[in-house]
Amino acid sequence: MTTTASSAAPILATHTLGPSPTPWPTIDPFLFCVHHLDNYPQANGQMGPAASLAGRQMGQDFAGKDGWNMYHGQQVPGFPAHPHRGFETVTLARQGLIDHADSLGAAARFGHGDVQWLTAGRGIVHSEMFPLLNDNAANPAELFQIWLNLPGRLKMAAPHFKMLWGEQVPSHTVLDGAGKATHLTAVAGRLQQGTADLQPPAPPPDSWASQDGSGVAIWTLKMEPGATWTLPAAQTAGVRRMLYIFEGAGLQLAGKAVRSRVALELAPGVAVDIVNGSTTTECLLLQGKPIAEPVASYGPFVMNTREEIEQTLQDYRKTEFGGWPWGDNAPVHGRAPERFARQPDGTEERRG
Repeated sequence: MTTTASSAAPILATHTLGPSPTPWPTIDPFLFCVHHLDNYPQANGQMGPAASLAGRQMGQDFAGKDGWNMYHGQQVPGFPAHPHRGFETVTLARQGLIDHADSLGAAARFGHGDVQWLTAGRGIVHSEMFPLLNDNAANPAELFQIWLNLPGRLKMAAPHFKMLWGEQVPSHTVLDGAGKATHLTAVAGRLQQGTADLQPPAPPPDSWASQDGSGVAIWTLKMEPGATWTLPAAQTAGVRRMLYIFEGAGLQLAGKAVRSRVALELAPGVAVDIVNGSTTTECLLLQGKPIAEPVASYGPFVMNTREEIEQTLQDYRKTEFGGWPWGDNAPVHGRAPERFARQPDGTEERRG
């Protein structure tokens, strides 16, 4: 359900959010946003769930049976090898671990606040698997995946894999006059407000977020009960912004009562006072200047015209975007919980 308001009001439109993992409504330059929250049980010896898989539509398991999904995974939950072209994926890993592998030869295990930023550009194949390592207790997994479009001039850029480790993603806790806390995290876009001045690491070089004047911001906020905070006005002209209230019992925004599990398109040029209700509330903010170009899409491919989509399909059939250098289509990286990233040139980081 969507409702709209006068352009003079801070809230321009309201959209109801479906249950996880239903994709959320997005605005240009964003193409897709989904919140995955899976309460996986304890692990078996193959890093999958120690539970019966009977009654699941294996290969397409999105029904949330028992509070978790296998997605396209057969043994380990997740998304085996699949291609992309013409946009970027930004993955915020909040709980659990994600094992990445791609056609560039890059690999990673990340989680606990880490962010993976992948420019698909002219084409990449990657897998995203969710290994379960705890065989004595539950294995909760939570992440956001966001698709950020690329303008036509960058859609055929070279693919690029980048990790933003949780220790590098800036966060800050702001206390209001009553001592109530709002915890802020900035994945993209500088966030300045009160005592907070968060400057995230640079995105990949050919990202829309790296272009002058794009105004791209990806922020999260977590407000304790009764906390107040002011969302600052956008510092870039011409942007659009969406605030997703995905956890809590509701709050007041610019004096208006707003329930949880809604997406609010906000007027970007004004600061907005937020007063939380009686429970902890969590929000995601996406902001950016629209690319304002035609969008032609076919599953994991996003171009400007149908002719470019047809060319993409031909290219993938012919080249598989460089091929798949892994022994299977759903690789996982062992039972050690250590986070790491290995770049296509073999350079490796270990984060513990």
